[in-house]
Amino acid sequence: MSLKGNKGEWSEIYTLLKILSDKELYAGDGDLNKIENLIFPIIKVLREESNGTYEYSYKDNLIVIKNSTEIFHISILEFKKQAILLLKELLKNKKSAFSIPEIEKFINSFACNSLKAKSSIKSDIRIVIHDKRTLTDQLLGFSIKSQLGMPSTLFNASQSSNFIYKLNKILSDDTITQINSINSKNKIRDRIEAISNKGANLVFKNIENPIFSNNLTLIDSSLPKILGELLIIFNSTKESKLSSLITKIEEKNPINYDMSNNHKFYNYKIKRLLTDIALGMVAGTVWTGKLDATGGYLVVKNNGDILCYHIYNRNEFENYLFDNTKLETPSSSRNNFGKIYKENTSLFFKLNLQIRFIH
Repeated sequence: MSLKGNKGEWSEIYTLLKILSDKELYAGDGDLNKIENLIFPIIKVLREESNGTYEYSYKDNLIVIKNSTEIFHISILEFKKQAILLLKELLKNKKSAFSIPEIEKFINSFACNSLKAKSSIKSDIRIVIHDKRTLTDQLLGFSIKSQLGMPSTLFNASQSSNFIYKLNKILSDDTITQINSINSKNKIRDRIEAISNKGANLVFKNIENPIFSNNLTLIDSSLPKILGELLIIFNSTKESKLSSLITKIEEKNPINYDMSNNHKFYNYKIKRLLTDIALGMVAGTVWTGKLDATGGYLVVKNNGDILCYHIYNRNEFENYLFDNTKLETPSSSRNNFGKIYKENTSLFFKLNLQIRFIH
């Protein structure tokens, strides 16, 4: 049975072939450009397969591949040739899932039988790099993010990521029914506009899931309110890019920070949040701040270049996350938000947080 996968899944194999044939990783900046003077030579690569750990290292012009039972020797040039072929296939293929027999035959030649790394392992790939600045070897874990397929989510929506708002004006039952029945393409935005047209505003109350609320508070005590205000701006305008939304919230300054010396309060706090999300924080699980095995991302650009972003180079990692993400509206029915509801005599409305990469 042939291997079949989408572009994101095939990108994991492409990344393996490409970085091994390049023998080095370029760090990237916030604009997805190579940092020419920040190059990490690769010592070895580790990938978890269903049948154990595969170790890829170098000997002269060969790549030495070891698993628990076998050793393979394949030329670096062959890896480079297969990486080029795979990139061409990924760029031209329009299907949601597909096979690439020649690539499958090649990876099978060294007993690699799956496109994705073992799902129980947080890192898609681990790489031992040589740091020329400290003259030490470092084992770094990475998730692989590919621009060749559909943009992936950074933070997935769930009912745990609902934010609750209280309406500061009572509306009639007929008005509530009328607003809740709005079913346009941008129905959440249109419902909020209709609420505003009735002279009511949404006032952030709390986050539905106390674990998520406390996770945010652990990172920064102001984050629940900042995100609550950010969601109102997002759902009241046509702006979705996170960096642009932060510019708007800085102008509004809902926390009343002292902005007289141009401190980037909101920018800094959102970057902290994005980094913790990238390193393992999710809405429904208690976050201790402890980093898991994945310390960064390898980004496969749409021209086939691969850039390295890692907590090891924190500023570049934060800027990449900040400059390349947006808010989006997930399914309101699945996540139970976007309608006015009544508790006792008060009216409430929920919005939901989901963050996706732009590319």
